[in-house]
Amino acid sequence: MRAKKSVPGQIGWWALYFAFPVLVVLLWEYICHFGSVKIYNMPAPEIILKDAFEKIQDGILLKHISVSFLRVLEGFLIAAVAALILGVLIGLNKYFERFTELVLQILKPIPPIAWIPLAILWFGIGESSKLYIIFYGAFFPILLNTVDGIHNVDKRYLELARVYEVDKWRLTWKMILPGALPSILTGIRVGLGNAWVCVVAAEMIAATKGVGYMLSNGRSMSRADDVILAMLLIGIVGKIMDDILKVISKRIMKWS
Repeated sequence: MRAKKSVPGQIGWWALYFAFPVLVVLLWEYICHFGSVKIYNMPAPEIILKDAFEKIQDGILLKHISVSFLRVLEGFLIAAVAALILGVLIGLNKYFERFTELVLQILKPIPPIAWIPLAILWFGIGESSKLYIIFYGAFFPILLNTVDGIHNVDKRYLELARVYEVDKWRLTWKMILPGALPSILTGIRVGLGNAWVCVVAAEMIAATKGVGYMLSNGRSMSRADDVILAMLLIGIVGKIMDDILKVISKRIMKWS
């Protein structure tokens, strides 16, 4: 049986976790002060921290993050529902899989960013075009993992269910979906990560609010501190969302 870490051991484990980021920040600070880096090209961490505090006090930072997060949540939920329904239909019916296979295989390699010009032409520069890009980015990881998860369910369970003449609905709900759950949850995590990347890309092209707009606006205004702050926000928020999904996935797997 695996022993629990003691408190000093936990402190050391967390110290190791944060050691590399701290070293990166210290090296960055040193290069900015004693190296040949120009301050307007690569501002020191203290300048970026000051910029972040100013934007927090003004409420601008929270507004940009909340706008992007709500866009991601809306587009991701639509994509998750659509991908799960279609994935279950494809995974359970080989004829329907054959019917949709060619179109899905052609669409799958097209990156979401490539759809931005068409999305703007179709939906304009409002919310609909951004939701479409988010939807597209999240859709395929969830769909493909759902189909793969259903295909990889242990065939022995399915044969046993047939022997006991379990009806198809009960078989799907009680055996196939729980068996495919790990793969489905992986697809949801990847899909959410893609959705966050897509909203940033969409906001850089056509938006007046959001983290992507903040990044694009910083570039156009030659504000390297705004650009780096936006990049850090993208990474930090993306990690937080993935960590939350990871905890939820573990709880669901324990429950199932």
